[in-house]
Amino acid sequence: MPIHLEIVTAERVILSDDVDMISAPTKDGRVGILPRHAPLMTILEPGELDIIKNGERTPFAVSGGFMEVLPHRVTILADTVERADEIDEARAEQARAEAEARRREAQSERDMALAEAKLRKEMVRLRVAQLNKIKRRQS
Repeated sequence: MPIHLEIVTAERVILSDDVDMISAPTKDGRVGILPRHAPLMTILEPGELDIIKNGERTPFAVSGGFMEVLPHRVTILADTVERADEIDEARAEQARAEAEARRREAQSERDMALAEAKLRKEMVRLRVAQLNKIKRRQS
C-alpha cells in the first residue's frame, strides 16, 4: 500500500505521486516515512530527499522547508527542490567554490553563517547530481 506524496515549492508542484517510502533530512535527523506513519509536522534541513517507488530510489536536493505527514499522505513545502537530472553539475561546482570563498572572506558571524548555509546547499546539489550520474552509468 503506497503513500501519496506531494512536493511543492512557491513556483511549482515538483511531484505528486504514490510512493513506497520517503527519507528526509529534518532538524532532528533523517526520518523514514512509510504508509500509515504516525502524524508528524517537522522542519526540513538542507539535504538529500530520497523517494523510493517500486524499489527504485530517486534523490532530490532540498534546501529546507516543512513536511507534514499523515497516515496516507505526505506534503513537503520546500524552499527549493531539484531533481537530480535538473542539476547542472558545473554550475553547482562553481557556486560551491564561490561559497567557500565567501566563507573564507567572512567579516562577521552573519556573513559566515550565510556562506556556510550556501556551501551546504551546493554540496547537497553536487552529491545528488553525482548520484544521478552513477545511476545512469549503472543502467
